[in-house]
Amino acid sequence: MTHATIAAVTGRIVERSAETRTAYLARCHRAAEAGPARAHLSCGNIAHVVAASGRDKAAIAREKGGNIAIVTAYNDMLSAHQPFERFPALIKEAAHAAGGTAQVAGGVPAMCDGVTQGQPGMELSLFSRDVIALAAGVSLSHNCYDAAIFLGVCDKIVPGLVIAAASFGHLPAIFAPAGPMTSGMPNDEKARIRQRFAAGEIGRDELLRAEMASYHGPGTCTFYGTANTNQMLMEFMGLHLPGTSFVNPNTPLRDALTAEATRRALAITAAGNDYTPACDVLDERAFVNGIVGLCATGGSTNLTLHLVAMARAAGILIDWADMAEISSVTPLMAKVYPNGIADVNHFHAAGGLGFMIGELLEAGLLHEDVTTVAGAGLRRYTKEPRLVADEIGAKLDWAEGAGTSGSRNILRGVGEPFQPTGGLKVLEGNLGRSVIKISAVKPERRLVEAPARVFHDQEAVKAAFKAGELDRDVVVVVRFQGPTAKGMPELHSLTPPLSVLQDRGFKVGLVTDGRMSGASGKVPAAIHLSPEAENGGPIARVRDGDVIRLDAEAGTLEVMVDSAVLSEREAARTDLAVSHEGIGRELFASFRAHVGAAEAGAAVIV
Repeated sequence: MTHATIAAVTGRIVERSAETRTAYLARCHRAAEAGPARAHLSCGNIAHVVAASGRDKAAIAREKGGNIAIVTAYNDMLSAHQPFERFPALIKEAAHAAGGTAQVAGGVPAMCDGVTQGQPGMELSLFSRDVIALAAGVSLSHNCYDAAIFLGVCDKIVPGLVIAAASFGHLPAIFAPAGPMTSGMPNDEKARIRQRFAAGEIGRDELLRAEMASYHGPGTCTFYGTANTNQMLMEFMGLHLPGTSFVNPNTPLRDALTAEATRRALAITAAGNDYTPACDVLDERAFVNGIVGLCATGGSTNLTLHLVAMARAAGILIDWADMAEISSVTPLMAKVYPNGIADVNHFHAAGGLGFMIGELLEAGLLHEDVTTVAGAGLRRYTKEPRLVADEIGAKLDWAEGAGTSGSRNILRGVGEPFQPTGGLKVLEGNLGRSVIKISAVKPERRLVEAPARVFHDQEAVKAAFKAGELDRDVVVVVRFQGPTAKGMPELHSLTPPLSVLQDRGFKVGLVTDGRMSGASGKVPAAIHLSPEAENGGPIARVRDGDVIRLDAEAGTLEVMVDSAVLSEREAARTDLAVSHEGIGRELFASFRAHVGAAEAGAAVIV
């Protein structure tokens, strides 16, 4: 039986979304009823489609078998996306073997927040999600495909691709991930070395050696940041094949899963008997399941933005209140860095997502009766893929997953969680609404009440830290970082200096209308504060010395200033011109002018 709170929140979302969801489904159904897209193309259209298709010309032109669109985020600068270089060939061969065809429909950009942390390019990061959705939409606009396979992993890439998949909701859509890199230097050791560098105890050479020992090969970074949270989400929402998320790249099992994703994509087209369009997978229950997964794993705060935008693309209206209520009944079941010392490979070996899904289903915290790309029902996602030897080599099969956790230090059941509620919390008060990731914050550090020190950019924070100006109890306020002001950059480069202050025994907090990385969490941080300073939010009226109370347990964020006094203050302003040009930022003026608020997903196109 579904937990009462999960049922109530789902019902509220269904009711709230009735009008927009009905309109969305009607649009998808009209597209589906028009029949296979290639049937409506002219001879000239088709000739262009197949001109370079070699042996596939006749099959595509005569609509023989399904034709899969491959939308890829491949580039060979990102470790997480480099393995995708091999995927189109694997997919095409698997499609041929199954009687279909596949074409690379287009590529989308994929930027790395790890490269742009603390750099001007970070101010394009969040906007890249909407660019990816647009680019994927252009890729699919040739309208000659029966299904789509999306190749993407990292922070903004998967949400952008999901928005596009929802927009082309009449097409079946399967996400085929690349998997995490093998374990390198432990993440807690990397964090320790970063803090020593921030404190001036070691030089850049030692820091660089540590970073390269951590990020050392193909695959997703192994900490539980936004990229790996995305992979969890795709599994909980039924867009992956079961057990696909955390299989390492360039292995026989990974290749077998990619081939199986291809066969399944062909099996669920409108030409067959198991038609499974993306619009049927992406319903209200799927998004609730995704939120449960986010809370149970202590996932990235970035998904509090992305989930809202992804849902809107499917005509579904969710908000932070829904997430907070779900978090209040969802136990925290995983401890993966930054919430613990394990990485995602350790988590996967301990039982991983299959174990968690099974536990949450038994507790009624997930909707089981959902449509997935693997077929009806989420119960299939408790199984794990394996290669089983047969007379011709090995075949892919799914076996019963782990019935118990392989390590209680990493993964626990619903009945013995690390904490009774989820890893995310919504904070409210006279500064507005924000979110905080509390799963990595020690309980004794979840309440901070201290004088504010106000900054308008993160470099000024670092300078003040180096000058010793922050060696006290302090709530660091970094404003004019919101989507309208600067595209809402991550401020993860502030984690090492603020962690140093905290380790020196000071009470430290961060309040910002910007973002923090999915890898952040040690320092209590009220982020995504809305309304933002550039739009006249109360954060623009905070002054140095104002006492701010951040209470993650109670879910409150207050500046201890009389409301009349606060409202009478003139809102601060700052010259943002330097942040609006260079490194491509001038190209995004229209995005900054039209972007929505953080709680609405900080979206431009949905």
